[in-house]
Amino acid sequence: MDLFTIITVLVFLSALFGYINVRFLKLPNTIGLMVITILFTLGVFALSYIDPTLLNAERYILSQIDFKTVLLDIMLSFLLFAGALHTDFEQLKKHRWPIISFATLGVLTSTFLVGTLMFYGLPVVGLEVSFIQCLLFGALISPTDPIAVLGILKTAGVPKRLETKIVGESLFNDGVGVVVFLTIYKIASPSATGVTALDVVKLFGVEVFGGIILGFMLGWVTYRLMRQIDDYDIEVIITLATVMTGTVIAHYFHVSAPLAMVVAGLFIGNDKMRDSAMSENTTIYVDKFWELIDILLNTLLFVLLGMEILVLTFDINFILAGILTIPIVLLCRYLSLLLPISFFKNKLDFVPRTNLIMTWGGLRGAISIALALGLTEDMNRDLFLVITYVVVVFSIIAQGLTVGNLVKKVAEPKITE
Repeated sequence: MDLFTIITVLVFLSALFGYINVRFLKLPNTIGLMVITILFTLGVFALSYIDPTLLNAERYILSQIDFKTVLLDIMLSFLLFAGALHTDFEQLKKHRWPIISFATLGVLTSTFLVGTLMFYGLPVVGLEVSFIQCLLFGALISPTDPIAVLGILKTAGVPKRLETKIVGESLFNDGVGVVVFLTIYKIASPSATGVTALDVVKLFGVEVFGGIILGFMLGWVTYRLMRQIDDYDIEVIITLATVMTGTVIAHYFHVSAPLAMVVAGLFIGNDKMRDSAMSENTTIYVDKFWELIDILLNTLLFVLLGMEILVLTFDINFILAGILTIPIVLLCRYLSLLLPISFFKNKLDFVPRTNLIMTWGGLRGAISIALALGLTEDMNRDLFLVITYVVVVFSIIAQGLTVGNLVKKVAEPKITE
């Protein structure tokens, strides 16, 4: 089965499952696709006792796709650029300081809280894991997933100024979270010797600030090119080239591609740049093109995410550990937001129960799965992969389906505009 055939099968399944969801289940696409794919895969498991053909085909497809590489090195850049391009820049600018604090201080605090509670909590289910490996898990599970958040908040009815904070945080904390993960990964690696605090600061600084600087450069060059012409076909291709070329450059110089794409998307997508660089016709085509890319990649991603159940090790203690981790992650999320929200709530217009809504609306998703897949066997990869999958499935299905109702209950009607 060649690459084209594999992609064809995935697109076919995405279209079929998407049709079933829209026609019958009527769930948000992100949730519906994942639910249907998991049920489909479990059905294939059951059928394999009679005829293993479908199960073998599904396993073969997964064996040919490096989920971590496909998501983190390819798809994520397109999805974050599309998300940033359609984000309200003025609202983001207004709430920039709480968003930055959520994406940095919040992620770091959550990482250490989750790591500490997991270190003391896993022995409850008979599992002993080193503290540094628990921190590594804290780093991969702490960032909220921009793909899941953007897909679900569209239908959740979250107040606009709170939606800006949640979406803005998810766009930036993804890049920061990946850098924190890579930093702890380097320390936790058995081959790591003599890693100093200066090495950690250098790695973090180069990845984060290098990605931001690259993003500004990409955005400015793209803006200048689009401003000098008026041809929507070529201008759409220029934005596509920005993402693809920018991702290659980011990987070459070892800076954060996710942060670069977020910054470039915000730069190009803000109203001032749009008005001076794009005609009305170009704006329509650029927006529609990236909406289509966003929908297509999201669809493929959540089908793949549902299929990843095949790579799990079904150990009862691992599953119990995953169930135990759900309240730990939610509690640590809530605690990590306390300080930033308390500091900014009197300076900015926060909706009631912001912390509660941001805790329940801070969904985990494919990013965490991809990072867990990147762990090595001596880092308890099988254990943390099962735990991560349990948390992600709960997050997307249980939290994703109920965040809208939570908003209606705890937010005052007068602020839901």
